Amino acid sequence: MRVIAGSARHLPLKTIEGPDTRPTTDRIKETLFNILQSDISGSNFLDLYSGSGAIAIEALSRGARSATLVESSKNACKVIKENLEFTKLAPKANLMECDCLSAINRLKNKEVFDIIFMDPPYGKDFEYETLKAIKASNIADEYTIIIIEEKLDTNLDYAESLGFELVRAKTYKTNKHLFYKLKGDN
Repeated sequence: MRVIAGSARHLPLKTIEGPDTRPTTDRIKETLFNILQSDISGSNFLDLYSGSGAIAIEALSRGARSATLVESSKNACKVIKENLEFTKLAPKANLMECDCLSAINRLKNKEVFDIIFMDPPYGKDFEYETLKAIKASNIADEYTIIIIEEKLDTNLDYAESLGFELVRAKTYKTNKHLFYKLKGDN
């Protein structure tokens, strides 16, 4: 795994050992950032369920102003810190060592993110509670892009009833990226 583009381009990243994480492949990461390329520069990026931190590090490398990474695994947090130091992107990053719902609650009334990315463990339905928490907080507004990486067969139709509008879907062989925005109040 490596940083694909930007200031930390080609630098290798450490990953977490074991079956609990599945890093986003370079090819899928490159497709994601090609989609986001006009939105990354100067953005305030939130990476929920950060794993190794590769997605937030890619965003910072490509010009994001800042990134907040949220991860509850102590081993993963150690890897994130090492990756941020190695890429020299640590000064632009804020690592929150806690679960995502606690992080969203702590971030409430502090900042609005331009991009929120979440890649929760597959098959555990963490998306539902996380989306509810985002909606109840003020960390996202109608301009925020919310991206969920999930298994191909996962159904997130409930997102609309929670106040989110699906604006784009990108499917790959085994997973997908779903792009949401908060629905405007009509």
